[in-house]
Order: sequence, then C-alpha cells, then structure tokens
Amino acid sequence: MSTRDRSTRARFADLVAAEWIKLWSLRSTPWILGVGTLVVIGINVNSARSNADLLARQPSTSPDGAFQIDPMHTAFVDPAYQILMVVACSVGAIAVFGEYTSGLIRTTFTAVPDRRAVVLAKIAVVTAVMLALGAVAAAGSFWLTQAVLSDTIGLSIGAPGALRAVVASALLAPLCALVGMAIGSLVRHAAGSVVTALVTLLLLPALFGGETYRWVKEIGNAMPHTAWTALVENPAMDYPQGSYPETIAEAWTVFATWPLVAAVVTVVVVRRRDV
Repeated sequence: MSTRDRSTRARFADLVAAEWIKLWSLRSTPWILGVGTLVVIGINVNSARSNADLLARQPSTSPDGAFQIDPMHTAFVDPAYQILMVVACSVGAIAVFGEYTSGLIRTTFTAVPDRRAVVLAKIAVVTAVMLALGAVAAAGSFWLTQAVLSDTIGLSIGAPGALRAVVASALLAPLCALVGMAIGSLVRHAAGSVVTALVTLLLLPALFGGETYRWVKEIGNAMPHTAWTALVENPAMDYPQGSYPETIAEAWTVFATWPLVAAVVTVVVVRRRDV
C-alpha cells in the first residue's frame, strides 16, 4: 500500500463519528429513545404507586401481608421491558436496513470500501447508545420505584439481587439492538424486520415455555427474555421454580452469546451480500 493510500484511508474513529451523525440525523431517533425510556420508567413507577396504595390500605393487624408484594418486581415489570426490547431492536434494525432502503449504503461503501470497518463502527455506536438508554431506564426505574416504596418495603441497591437486576436490565437494550441489526441485515425491509424481531424476542420464548419436555424448556431458557426474567428475580422471594429452571450462570451465558452471534451475523451478511 502506498503512502498516499494509507493517509487517505478512513480511520475507525472517523467511521464511528460518521455513524453517530447518521443515527442522530434521523428525527425519529431522539423521540423513539426518549419516549421509550419514559414509558418504561412510567410503567414501573405506576406499578410501585399501585403497590404502595395496596400496602397503605392493608389492615394494621396483618403486618406480614406487606411481604406478599415483591418490591423488586415493581422496578422490572415485564410489559415495560418488553417495550424496551421492541424499541431497542427496532432502532438496531433501522440502523441497518434504513441505509439499504434509502440507497445511502452504496454511497457509504463507495467512500469506504472496507465494509467490515463500517459495520463494526455502526455496531459500536448502536451498542453505546442503547447501553446508555438501558442504564437510564433500569437505574431510573429502580431508584424511583424504591423511593415510592421507601416507607414500607423499598429496597436498596445493596439488597440481594438488586444490582444484578439493574445491570441485566441495562444490558437488555444493547443486546436487543444488536439482534435487531442482525435481523435488519438479513431482512432489509422495515415491516419484515420489525415482525421478525417481535417473533424472535417475544413470541418464541412463549412458544418454548412448556414444562413437559426438557428440550422445549431448554430452548426457551436460551431466549433473551427468559434469561432476563431469571436475572431480575428476587432471591429473597420464594417463587415456584417449575421444571428445569434456568440458573444465573446460564442466563448470563445467554446474555453474552446472543449479542456476540448477532454482531458476527451482521458483519458477515453485510460483507457478503450485494447492496
């Protein structure tokens, strides 16, 4: 390679900056991320307020009744984080298929022929942004919900399982975003990508949630939503485990495997398929 070629070759930092501009140049990005975060926190806070009202109306002669409400669950309400999963996955998919549908991808690869570097820069930007979103949603939900319950059954971040639940909920957003990028690179269509994402992240765990056959349950345990559910479970509560419960180690393995595989799929598909 000549000196001129080396000097004009795009640096990875430049590619990251370009992908950052692309992401935030979409008017929908701040709205989707901002509203999505507020909705997640709002659902959890509303759950905490409802539980606080229930506790306030409990007869004073039933002090043990307070422990029937799980304070951890109020910070990690399942519908709220399903919304987070959909938002994160959609943003990840848009980051990929958006360039294909607009034709911008041809300009990008003409300017930077190194497709792998471009995709890795896109992955870095999407991961960082969604990690920030997940951290705000998870930490905000935990802090606000436990503040609402502070006079009764509120937890501190040092409570058993609390930090693990916050970290897992924060990591759920970049995990789903990377899955969305992989789906977007494969499908390259807005409606198709969103539907595929919903089926993969939300419907498959329900289909493989049976207790009869171990292989069915094990497939279900390998899904991100199932792993997240295991990681946010309050160890202080005596919940029925059912058959073949997922261990914490298995859940963290799922959290590590899905984004790694999704990133590899995105890089390989974009490098090998025509634009």
